[in-house]
Amino acid sequence: MTPEELPTTLTTLFGETIQTLAPGSYQVETPEFRLLVLLSDDQSWLRVLLPIAPAQEAQPYLEELLEANFDTTQEARYALHQGVLWTVFQHSCHGLTIADFTAALERLLSLHQQGLNDAFSTFAEKQIRQIIQAAKRQGQSLELTLQTLDRFYEEGLMGELTMGAQSREEVLAAWQRQLTRLWAEVEL
Repeated sequence: MTPEELPTTLTTLFGETIQTLAPGSYQVETPEFRLLVLLSDDQSWLRVLLPIAPAQEAQPYLEELLEANFDTTQEARYALHQGVLWTVFQHSCHGLTIADFTAALERLLSLHQQGLNDAFSTFAEKQIRQIIQAAKRQGQSLELTLQTLDRFYEEGLMGELTMGAQSREEVLAAWQRQLTRLWAEVEL
């Protein structure tokens, strides 16, 4: 991809939402996202950035985000800069095809849309696996573990005492689904 092809490609993909910030710097701004496309000073490298969340919100999930960089983000990466969690794509302009650039943009937009949801889900599953390990170490069965959780919610050790009966039942049903799904997988 040449520097001259970049604005044309961006216009093809995003229409009139493209703004030229400076030579080699572009912004795509929509109600859903603000995407930055930057060329290096010598125009040999391309960087595309898309903010996801404040770094403070991402802090509890940094381990999961770094694991995702290794396992699932493909050509995109999570990065922290200036108090913001970004999804980033960097590539040499030489050898970058328009198809690869388009695929990278789609991946960035997908990660932006997911936000912190996948990281939270992975984090929560790790916590549930730890609960299962602790229960199994104590010789508890799945049923006894569910009874213990029910008692914890009833006594206010988990959740809130003001939680209504329907809310408590929904939370306990979610616990039951997750514990049942993971119980056999977790070993001591």
